[in-house]
Amino acid sequence: MAEARIIARVLDSPLEVDAAAWNALLARQSRPTPFMRHEYLAALHASGSATPATGWTPRFMGLWAGAELLAACPLYLKSHSYGEYVFDWAWANAYAQHGLAYYPKAVVAVPFTPVPGTRLLARDQALRVQLLGAVRDWCESEGLSSLHLLFAAGEDLHAAQELGLLQRQTVQFHWRNQSPAGTPYRHFDDFLQHLSQDKRKKIRQERRRVAEAGVRFRWLRGRDIGTADWDFFYRCYERTYLEHGNLPYLTRAFFQLQAEQMPEAWLLFVAERAGRPIASSLIAISAFPTLSNGKKDQEFAAYGRYWGALERVDCLHFEACYYQPLEWCMAHGVQRFEGGAQGEHKMARALLPVPTHNAHWLAHPAFANAVERFLLREGAAVQGYLDELQARTPFKHSG
Repeated sequence: MAEARIIARVLDSPLEVDAAAWNALLARQSRPTPFMRHEYLAALHASGSATPATGWTPRFMGLWAGAELLAACPLYLKSHSYGEYVFDWAWANAYAQHGLAYYPKAVVAVPFTPVPGTRLLARDQALRVQLLGAVRDWCESEGLSSLHLLFAAGEDLHAAQELGLLQRQTVQFHWRNQSPAGTPYRHFDDFLQHLSQDKRKKIRQERRRVAEAGVRFRWLRGRDIGTADWDFFYRCYERTYLEHGNLPYLTRAFFQLQAEQMPEAWLLFVAERAGRPIASSLIAISAFPTLSNGKKDQEFAAYGRYWGALERVDCLHFEACYYQPLEWCMAHGVQRFEGGAQGEHKMARALLPVPTHNAHWLAHPAFANAVERFLLREGAAVQGYLDELQARTPFKHSG
């Protein structure tokens, strides 16, 4: 009887979802991240960053029993595949070659944010399956080509498997605050001592070049990041995109909302030379040290996100985006630092390969069969790539 009272609704904006109810659901999950907080998703919409005008049309799905929110997920209609970091351009091209429309498609994802974590927020696994089933049924009723669940957690993948979605594996590089002996690093030099000689030498050389160029760093966290600091960071962030011929995904208004509504989730590194700021990097910090059930979150994590420089200094990118954040993580007991999408070069800085997971549903049976065959071949190649990378450890060989 209780299940019969559950109603699925699709909402046209994250602003239509009760923030407290959403965040309470999120805090119950095994892999909550700050990017799934209501404040983050709402800011993407309110700031004009993820909207129909930028190719992200929100259609948030929820399951309610009366006024009680039981399950929910971020759902977007996409008119392109930018900002997802799981590449399906070849699938779109194949559709076009056969005179079929691949767009609009649907994604359950956090826009512009390739950070693994729980996507299907639910009170229990049965509701998670019911939520994903409702999303798939809605996509089918709307005549959409496909549904894509991106950077999902294990419980999401189990729901996807139960419903017959195809699964795809990709690779990222994450750092763990744990030496080969199993103990946390005491400080940066302790970390270096566990690396192979060539890796240790390379990192010291890179850090020395930045220091000898007269660059020093300030660390600013939460409300200590003032408006002028946010303005400077945005100049750096915008410059990086413009240098590559693109407009930035995120607007200045988005970061203003972050400063106002969830400042505790952000840490800014400002590089200065001769007392003048020249570069910055911004990382996010796990915002759920304690879950709603009273248990401690599995891991205190940090996430490398954005960077930019107004002046060129040799090795400054590595210092701002890796060495300064890792040093901060060691000093503050952070257990994991995620380096973002792609980047095999991160292994030289002891960010190790980890699989990330996605799930896909395609409405067209012939294309679904073709993609399934492709994913079997790709999956074997990705696993081989992971095995090869894991054999190339940056750490000292024991014995």
